[in-house]
Amino acid sequence: MKIEIDKRSGFCFGVIKAIKSAENELNENTQLYCLGDIVHNGEEVRRLAKMGLRSISKEEYFKLKNCKVLIRAHGEPPETYKYAIKKNIKLIDATCPVVITLQERVRESYKNNLNNNWQIVIFGKIGHAEIIGLNGQTNYSAVILENKNDISKVDTNRSVLLYSQTTKRIEEFYEIAESLKNHINKGLQVHIKDTICRHVSDRVPNLKKFAASFDMILFVADEKSSNGKYLYSICREENNNTNTISKIEDIKTEWFENVESVGICGATSTPNWLMKQIFDWINEKFNCVTQNN
Repeated sequence: MKIEIDKRSGFCFGVIKAIKSAENELNENTQLYCLGDIVHNGEEVRRLAKMGLRSISKEEYFKLKNCKVLIRAHGEPPETYKYAIKKNIKLIDATCPVVITLQERVRESYKNNLNNNWQIVIFGKIGHAEIIGLNGQTNYSAVILENKNDISKVDTNRSVLLYSQTTKRIEEFYEIAESLKNHINKGLQVHIKDTICRHVSDRVPNLKKFAASFDMILFVADEKSSNGKYLYSICREENNNTNTISKIEDIKTEWFENVESVGICGATSTPNWLMKQIFDWINEKFNCVTQNN
């Protein structure tokens, strides 16, 4: 049986920045708080927890003072920064540069349209950290759409500025854009702001080729990962024999019956060390012909 890891899978540069920021700080100090899990991957969170990184909730954060807190790649709303100044909290800001730019654009749109008949609409997952941070730039006045079924939330009497969570699927974003054009009243406008991160979407063509090249695909991602769900769906479309796992213990040996080749790939929130760990386990279990060292 042949086995191979997709060389383009694994952490994006935004997650790498956050992980390195945490590791650098933990090399000098024994404990560091992180507002939420640093990345949507339980295995990586547990690895860093052993080094001293402690994930905290918003409720816990707003009780802290005189300490250091890391802001993960997803970003935070303005009140997080205001509280830090008030309570002498040093923030290690690891917000992804792509998310920072998006926050700035949403904030400017909000300020420029306070007195105009426009509404800010954001395509994304309600409750997701990035969406909370983005909505915070609008004083929580944006309309959040998780899918086309939510379009009824949008005021038909106001023009639309449409943004997207960076990790959403491009095809679905443009489907929503077209539905919005039909939803609002004639004479009004929908300004489409394509803010989907190309570091996610640009992986799609390669991932399609990779998934189609093997009898079975093991897609490694945490169930909390939004881009994991997206990229898994891409693999599944190309190869119906695609299984999603978050750790070695999720693997079922019966999956390998009559399988001659296995491809391992993952989300932008999936650590390379975890894919390599899974690769080594399968190699030892089935004595594979390996394509990765």
